[in-house]
Amino acid sequence: MPDARMTDKDKPYQAIPCSTHSDYELAIMQHRQLQLVWRGQNNIEHISRLRPLDLITEKHAEYLLAQDHLGQSLKIRLDYIRQYRILS
Repeated sequence: MPDARMTDKDKPYQAIPCSTHSDYELAIMQHRQLQLVWRGQNNIEHISRLRPLDLITEKHAEYLLAQDHLGQSLKIRLDYIRQYRILS
């Protein structure tokens, strides 16, 4: 039986708007938290307040490296982020 989980390989990366990318970079430089809504593994929607650390490119896709309130490291593909808000 095929694996029903969605992986990064299942969907080609869709570039995000430059203005959104700039907002992420600014949040990183200013050490501001982000409120994110994103689709994760198994197509599960996540909502969390995160501390953005860096943006990276890997295998033709861009990712946000972040930490949650427990200090857990996260790597979120940018085109899987549905909503974001920069917090003070």
